[in-house]
Amino acid sequence: MDYRKYIAEKLKIEIVTEEEISSFIEIPPDANMGDYALPCFKLSKILHSSPIAIAESLANAFSPDDVIESCEALKGYLNFKINRKGFAEKTLESVLIGKEKYGSDDIGNGKTICIDYSSINIAKPFHIGHLSTTVIGSALCKIYRFLGYNVVGINHLGDYGTQFGKLIVAYKKWSSYDAVKEGRLKELTRIYVKFHEEAKIHPELDDEARHYFKLIEDGDKESNELFSFFKEITLQEVDKIYKLLNVTFDSYAGESFYNDKMAPVVKELKDKKLLKKSEGAEIVDLEEYGMPPCLILKSDGSSLYATRDIAAAIYRKKTYDFYKCLYVVAYQQNLHFRQFFKVIDLMGYDWAKDLVHVAYGMVSLEDGAMSTRTGNVVLLEDVINKTVEKARKVIEEKNPDIPDKETTAKAVGVGAVIFSALSNNKIKDIVFSYDRVLSFEGETCPYLQYTVARCNSLLKKCGDSEAYTVTDVNEDEYAVISAIGRFNETVKAAGEKYEPSLITRYALDLASVFNKFYINCKIATEREEIKNFRLSIVKGVKITLTNALSLLGIDTVEQM
Repeated sequence: MDYRKYIAEKLKIEIVTEEEISSFIEIPPDANMGDYALPCFKLSKILHSSPIAIAESLANAFSPDDVIESCEALKGYLNFKINRKGFAEKTLESVLIGKEKYGSDDIGNGKTICIDYSSINIAKPFHIGHLSTTVIGSALCKIYRFLGYNVVGINHLGDYGTQFGKLIVAYKKWSSYDAVKEGRLKELTRIYVKFHEEAKIHPELDDEARHYFKLIEDGDKESNELFSFFKEITLQEVDKIYKLLNVTFDSYAGESFYNDKMAPVVKELKDKKLLKKSEGAEIVDLEEYGMPPCLILKSDGSSLYATRDIAAAIYRKKTYDFYKCLYVVAYQQNLHFRQFFKVIDLMGYDWAKDLVHVAYGMVSLEDGAMSTRTGNVVLLEDVINKTVEKARKVIEEKNPDIPDKETTAKAVGVGAVIFSALSNNKIKDIVFSYDRVLSFEGETCPYLQYTVARCNSLLKKCGDSEAYTVTDVNEDEYAVISAIGRFNETVKAAGEKYEPSLITRYALDLASVFNKFYINCKIATEREEIKNFRLSIVKGVKITLTNALSLLGIDTVEQM
């Protein structure tokens, strides 16, 4: 039941719509105050009365029923307590019937959301700096599908630019087909770093690189075969990481895909009198909007990121007719997105308002920023391997007889890496620390996975009866059931705010109240009706936590 909507319908406040009242209702910080609260301060301006007077008037007029059992005015708030027995019955019925669909919704039916994320660069290693965009984007894909949207996950590959000319030069001078085939991305990274070291001494290498990139653009057979070779090696290597992280894509259309789609964009900009010459380059002047000019073509006629992104946005709108198109890219690119979104707006496309930059914080190392050019990176594969190895050691120490130790170690290790990137608000900068990621203490992913394993153990030990009756609900029982009942609204809030960390925080809160319930409430009691009721709560927690972790791309385990 949507209790906010139910309360709003019962209140029937003149001048204010039920939707507005529903949006004002919140959950009090202290459960003793009530289950829901309506702050009357916003209503004060509308109804021209004090919040205290409004709250008291509404409380006097409110009739409790079998859904809302009490309504009390307190310091300008209207506090509601719901019928806990009825709430428990409805919530447990929903979760036990819904199972893996519990918490899902159909609010996205008929709407398509495109999500541009990960967007790795060809021939460069998949390092820890790619973790945030990859797991945030993947989680958003899963969240929106869970809410009924048609989702198109796009890996906008960085497969265009002078760096490929640099790689061809480096390959011809310092490597070979067999060396790349054997060393794969490590070899490509080695020669890429070497190119930049040598170019400091021999700047003419940059001219050679530009020459080879021009050959790629012009369709030269040998140069394009090498480019395709580098691309194939990259995708094979990163696919291993994507599989570990439970990440999938619907499109790998990268920058090069839009090579033949940029000329029509440039023509349209010219036809609409938006292009201006500036020092030989072609720009869209955005001074009126408080931004530097958006560069469309360099003085030599070559395109830039903005040109390709505008072409990509127009292609996606024509192909998918999206409701929204999200770009999961670090906040360092804020200006770039503001600029090209504005250009699309100036072109007369009203869907420019549906383009959203989902910005996230940067990842740096404890000794400074990362750079592929200098080789100062932490490879994501190395991080995952270390966390899986740590998990394996912990399992060997604490539960050596557990079946299928490798599967459990992998789920725990990979989950720890994903959780480390999704546990805080996405906009926060992260200083990468192995110690932090490898820590299994406190509010961590292993703690959540262990809570699910504890549920499995309880159900195995006490039996898994389908029949249960809701008895009088005590505080610990109600805290867990109430948390279970908040799952759907948490998922919707995560979608509305583009914030997967709301689900990580929710999962930790649910695990916390469950473990308190586990300590305070004997489950294997001799009273059958109480035992079955509490086991139904255990099942509800298992289902809800499993669903929450699944939305983050994290697997659960049977035992730990």
